[in-house]
Amino acid sequence: MTEQISPALARRIALAAQGFADPRPLVGQRRHLLRTIARLGLHQIDSVNVLVRAHYLPAFSRLGPYDRALIEEAAWGPRRARRLFEYWAHEASLLPLAMHPLLRWRMALADRGAIGWGSLRRYAVDQRADAMALLDRIRGEGPLAASDVEEGRSRAGWWAWGESKRALEWLFWAGHVTTATRRGSFERVYDVPERVIPPAVLALPTPPPAGAQRALIAHAAGALGIATTIELRDYFRLSPEDARAAIATLAEEGVLLPAAVPGWPAATWLHRDARRPRRIAAAALLAPFDPLIWERARAERLFGFRYRIEIYTPQARRQHGYYVLPFLLGDRLVARVDLKADRAASRLIVQSLHREPHAPDETLPALADELATMAHWLGLEAVTMPGRPVA
Repeated sequence: MTEQISPALARRIALAAQGFADPRPLVGQRRHLLRTIARLGLHQIDSVNVLVRAHYLPAFSRLGPYDRALIEEAAWGPRRARRLFEYWAHEASLLPLAMHPLLRWRMALADRGAIGWGSLRRYAVDQRADAMALLDRIRGEGPLAASDVEEGRSRAGWWAWGESKRALEWLFWAGHVTTATRRGSFERVYDVPERVIPPAVLALPTPPPAGAQRALIAHAAGALGIATTIELRDYFRLSPEDARAAIATLAEEGVLLPAAVPGWPAATWLHRDARRPRRIAAAALLAPFDPLIWERARAERLFGFRYRIEIYTPQARRQHGYYVLPFLLGDRLVARVDLKADRAASRLIVQSLHREPHAPDETLPALADELATMAHWLGLEAVTMPGRPVA
């Protein structure tokens, strides 16, 4: 039987699944961080650092101030302290080590050249010997970054990759190497998994692809609470065919329950363990790549909030700003702020502020409190707004 869910309840279910129904701890500790990442399944990585790099923000949104060094140690610290690994999940992501076996089928596809960008696939076949020679060099010399093997090459930008970088990225896709650490410029340093990932994780059995895909869809459903078929498969970027088979099996097993929400697509699913809070009392600034809002059509259905990141939009055509964070208050997105960390002046700069038409009277005081909390978390002394707020 299909359960009828109101839009307001769907919104609260989604927020609860993402951790926004829980009160923030007094001090965000390592266990809180790991629990948050386990709940979400991943933190998306992005190199933009105009405020703070995106993978630090989802935990802040849910936990409040926490020590960012906890993520750094869990992701790039000594092997004994590792709790996270990097891989392509939604996009480039930090994931709990327990999810490593669930993505080995994707690594195997990349190893055969069946997935990945065209410029990388050729290393699976035509230029495999070149990539394997680079892998042998890493085994023998230790961790290497692209700049270590492309010395003297001028790079025009993030995607201006040379041949060695492409080979390294194919090795990464295929699971032959992983991220050992990140350098100060956020450059990835590659090493073989057996020197980075704990042996107990590497020894975990590899499930068959269909089983791994079911587990990924089940995890996505738990993290979303209620979701359409497209949203379930988008979470870990599964193909329509793989997702369809996984969803069908999970529905037969009763893990996914059919639901209907007015205005939503017909193929909507409710996780059987989804919480249904009567009220959400959250106040949080959200990264552009937060899983609550990264699927823009979902954000619009849940919140009536049309959101586009405008980093790559020419300045004259931007509507809201360069690095804009939505502000969650209660169970609604009520404002958006374009933020920049001026580290030299120790200021968190609010470059623009836009309130939503339905924003309640307490929006600005609540936002001011959250901005002050963020500034303190980032080690900045004050919050400044050069211009007038835009209503």
